[in-house]
Amino acid sequence: MTKASIRVAVATKEGRAVSEHFGHAKSFQVFDVSAAGCRLLAHREVRHYCLGNRGDKSALADILETVADCQAVFVAKIGDGPAEKLAARGIAAVADYAWEEIEPALQDYFRR
Repeated sequence: MTKASIRVAVATKEGRAVSEHFGHAKSFQVFDVSAAGCRLLAHREVRHYCLGNRGDKSALADILETVADCQAVFVAKIGDGPAEKLAARGIAAVADYAWEEIEPALQDYFRR
């Protein structure tokens, strides 16, 4: 059985590449990805999670809710704590495509 589509969130600074650290993201672009291509659904604003050497727990909780309908979150980098929190919700933290263009990265991930 093949999957019809997946929903993913992308942390990006400029909207072209997977270019933002999870903890520094001010927003996530949300896409539906299928064999036919990528469709941008939303641009979701979030509060910064990373505050230097510590994280804002309420901001992290808000981010987790913001991406709750996604199967994966694409980031340039992510710490173990946030990655574990995403995994506990069944959301993959994907840093394999750091600095790559968004749509080709999402299509490659979908085909895996």
